[in-house]
Amino acid sequence: MYKEGNSLVIKILILIFMLSFLSACGSQTADNEKEKTDPSDTFTVATTFYPLYIEAANITKDIPGVNLINIAPPTTGCLHDYQLNPEDLKKMSEADILIINGAGMETFTDKIVSQLPELKIIDASRDIPLIKGEGDEYNPHVWVSITNAIQQVKNIGEQLALLDPDRAADYTANTEAYTAKLDDLRVRMHQVIDNAGRKDIITFHEAFPYFAREFNLNIIAVIEREPGSEPNAAELSETIKIINETGIKVIFVEPQYPAKSAETIARETGIKLYTLDPAVTGEMELNAYLNIMEKNMDILREALNQNER
Repeated sequence: MYKEGNSLVIKILILIFMLSFLSACGSQTADNEKEKTDPSDTFTVATTFYPLYIEAANITKDIPGVNLINIAPPTTGCLHDYQLNPEDLKKMSEADILIINGAGMETFTDKIVSQLPELKIIDASRDIPLIKGEGDEYNPHVWVSITNAIQQVKNIGEQLALLDPDRAADYTANTEAYTAKLDDLRVRMHQVIDNAGRKDIITFHEAFPYFAREFNLNIIAVIEREPGSEPNAAELSETIKIINETGIKVIFVEPQYPAKSAETIARETGIKLYTLDPAVTGEMELNAYLNIMEKNMDILREALNQNER
């Protein structure tokens, strides 16, 4: 009797132990699954448009828990007249950080601040010397200069490290790796452009002043002051006059915009059209900006020497 009772007690104790063990394993598995899927572990970084997305993609590359999103569609181009829609605001409301170009590019910044006051904003153009544009506004196309693109990447990397300190070392390492690639390209572009035969250029619209400042190019005429606003007959005549007086043999158009007015000038003067890309649209991949600028370098090598008298 005693042995049977003792045996029953032992069986009960074993059963309790096994149930406790299984419960503990189940709890640990659930905790692990929760840890893997817990949305609070995701740090969402938003960028306003294409060139910033490429910069941020290189800075956040392969960092666990970082989710990068872009607000304006990559085919938008510059945000001169872009209007935020409810879906844009929804995306930003779910982000921890919003990276803007600054320098007046995002005319909707005040709206973001008023509607999403808790959203932290990184101004990528901080401390970059700006060029005056039309009226009292600054030209916002800072990223077209490789030196400025490097500064933007550094600004973003430093601010992300401050705002997300747990991943600071990863942001810093990626920032240094990408700026090294940009600096190598900058050196090679200077070797090509510094030795060009001519430095006077005509551009399609006001996307290249920072690029011109970096490489000591002289923009003597701009065909369209604003994209889509075709020049009138007097403005076309003035550009044709400049071409005839200076002997310039090329105009740089942009792949994002129709070149109807530039083609008209080309027919009247015999001038040659080349495509120079301001890197405002393109492939959503890490080396996109580098590839665009490499192509620009090859085009400039030919065009600026074509431009010799």
